[in-house]
Amino acid sequence: MTALPQLKPIRKVGMISLGCPKNLVDAEIMLGQLKAETDVMITNDLEEADVVIVNTCGFIDAAKQESIDTILEVAGRKGKGLEKLIVAGCMVQKYRADLQASIPEIDSFVGLDHLEKITDAVTGHVDDAAPTRRKMSMRLYEDLPRVLTQGTAHAYLKVSEGCSNPCTFCAIPQMRGKFRSRTIASLVREAQQLQSQGVLELNLVAQDTTRYGQDLGMHNGLTELVQALLADTDFQWVRFLYAYPGSLDWSLFELMGREKRFASYCDIPLQHVSANVLSHMRRPGSPKEYREMISRMRELVPDIALRTTFITGHPGETPKDFGQMYDFVEWAQFDNMGAFVYSPEDHTLAAKEAEIPSRKTAERRREKLMELQQSIALARNEAKVGQTFEAIVTGVCEETEHLLEGRIVGQAPEIDGRLLINDGVELLPNNLPAFARVEITDAHPYDVVGGVVA
Repeated sequence: MTALPQLKPIRKVGMISLGCPKNLVDAEIMLGQLKAETDVMITNDLEEADVVIVNTCGFIDAAKQESIDTILEVAGRKGKGLEKLIVAGCMVQKYRADLQASIPEIDSFVGLDHLEKITDAVTGHVDDAAPTRRKMSMRLYEDLPRVLTQGTAHAYLKVSEGCSNPCTFCAIPQMRGKFRSRTIASLVREAQQLQSQGVLELNLVAQDTTRYGQDLGMHNGLTELVQALLADTDFQWVRFLYAYPGSLDWSLFELMGREKRFASYCDIPLQHVSANVLSHMRRPGSPKEYREMISRMRELVPDIALRTTFITGHPGETPKDFGQMYDFVEWAQFDNMGAFVYSPEDHTLAAKEAEIPSRKTAERRREKLMELQQSIALARNEAKVGQTFEAIVTGVCEETEHLLEGRIVGQAPEIDGRLLINDGVELLPNNLPAFARVEITDAHPYDVVGGVVA
């Protein structure tokens, strides 16, 4: 009988997590499993790692390419100190067989429904935790340890998994399954654990956050969840991200208008406003309905900061449709906005449509939309000059050690602009992150500048 080769003992594990905050939570759960079940060291220095886990994103072409490029870059270190390459995340769910065939340097795959198998994959007890023929277990990962990877200024709480909306351009349901909510009790427990680790700001995330609880028979699920979190934790800011226009609950905004700790902020990815394109997308709404919706949000929460995203060049989009979207953005005066060129995704209905604007046309429309938004964002930031805001100061600015950076409540982490602090630093505690009062003294299209006053 031939003896099996002895693997080098695994000492250090590194993680690269790509994509959205929901993917980041999965990465932190996997690291939490490793920390709880092994004695390996988790390292930020990938050059020192014996094992590297690449947690992939497969949302659009650009994200898939970034994931592949990252895998290939790590694979180049095989035999040069790197013992094992493990690939996890959304691309594994949809493209596992392709990845296995094209990148043989990958040692193991871990699927979204098998996060608990990460320990076996790292230690070599299992080669494959993502079978090619996959039946989703519909599992929700609750009450599991997490390793926070981005400090304690903020953390994400994933309130549900999957999505049941029929958007024709989106492949998320193919990767993450149908929508299912966690229980309020489990979410409060996890939030309390995050608070005990020193987290200052809690951000609720999901594919369809505003639908939270509907599958559990709740009528005002997200409102009830936020009320429970405000009652049972001490986070100074509780924020929710990613509202879906078809599942808005106005009781949520009534609560936001009353509760100071419930951040006056809403990220509602509208994707388009033209009735024609929305029909192609199989999304609800119309320009008139969206105007009424934005007006009501601002009526219920006068200081609300609004963010949205749009897609240009979607199948069926005409110059008239784009014009409607451009006019809407000019009217709505969003605080923050992103725009993306349509990306055809495998096995989606939109990818089968024939009437698609050229890539050049879609890019030109996106640039025009973002130029408009840049002028709007600058004007809205200039209106803040001379005002004081509550802010979270996170640390030294990435570009220069002479500035600190942070965020005011209208700036969500990672997706919006920043607060740059150039005065009053002596008023801050030695240990950051921390909350402070800041007066805005200067404005830019995305960032604001200010000094600490208290």
